[in-house]
Amino acid sequence: MHVIGRHADDDGPVCHFGQYRARDGSDGAPVELDVNRPHAAVVVGKRGSGKSHTLGVVAEGLARADGVAPVVVDPMGVFGGLEDTPVEATVHDEPTVRADALPPSAWPNLLGLDPTSSVGSLVWRVATDADSLDAMLAAVADADVDPATRRAATNHLTLADSWGVFDADGLSPESLCSSVPDVLDLSGVDSAPASAVVRVVARGLYDARVAGAIERLPWLLVDEAHAFVGTTAEPALRTILTRGRAPGVGIALATQRPSALPDVAVSQADLRIVHRLTAGPDVSAMAAADPTYFDETLTSRLPRERGCALVVDDTTESVHDVRVRPRETSDGGATPTAAASRDASETIE
Repeated sequence: MHVIGRHADDDGPVCHFGQYRARDGSDGAPVELDVNRPHAAVVVGKRGSGKSHTLGVVAEGLARADGVAPVVVDPMGVFGGLEDTPVEATVHDEPTVRADALPPSAWPNLLGLDPTSSVGSLVWRVATDADSLDAMLAAVADADVDPATRRAATNHLTLADSWGVFDADGLSPESLCSSVPDVLDLSGVDSAPASAVVRVVARGLYDARVAGAIERLPWLLVDEAHAFVGTTAEPALRTILTRGRAPGVGIALATQRPSALPDVAVSQADLRIVHRLTAGPDVSAMAAADPTYFDETLTSRLPRERGCALVVDDTTESVHDVRVRPRETSDGGATPTAAASRDASETIE
């Protein structure tokens, strides 16, 4: 048995990840993933290669590990199966966050406003002192500005209110760091409000660990991570990628478009789990981070079968060919087919 992401003399909880894959395609020794320490990981692969399945496997493993708290960002609504036994995750179908948990400086960007404009600066200003959207709207109504600016700011904040993601009783870091995974189902939420939820949750987990407010080590697992690049969520994700290790916050970003991720995502990742890739820009994005200890090229080692992955482990400076294990819970990411499979358990997407 080998533990990926861990030095030989370390100890602590691990999750069962899969089996080594020999050059002839046969399975070898079991492979475990270190979850005793926080990691920054990227899970990439073309559609149908197994990236979402792999993220689910990691979530299952984290659910069984002592001292960690997995939080899954689910933009496509495919991780509801984690509610199954033995994981029994908590799925938040309509996740909400507190409006005052979003930094005042983020509000203009969230609403598509220039922060230096009269409307953008007014929204920024009222967000500084208000503790809710209602309070922000009231402050705008009382603001000493021209009627056009007041009207525009009111319209933008009313739009934000209509999203239904801001609530005084919204999710807090403490509520998310329980012994079972929390799945944030954002499949029915548009891009802007979804990015606000992810920004608040990601930054909240980081700040709570810095302040010592939570004991468990949170892991933020983000599917379709490219959807949050260039949005209100990106600064918080960057913070965890670059500074999450010290306070103890792990992150795993899964995407079918690694070329769309910011450079820091791949360069800061100490675990790169690569499924099949065929698009030139995506292969190039991953190959650009080939480590010096990799005596071949990523292109020459890319897996060709679904569910197989090349794992680049910077902790031990090693590269592994792995077949990811089957899920223990139902896999909502599997691609539907017109004809029923004789054995659905053999299908990994």
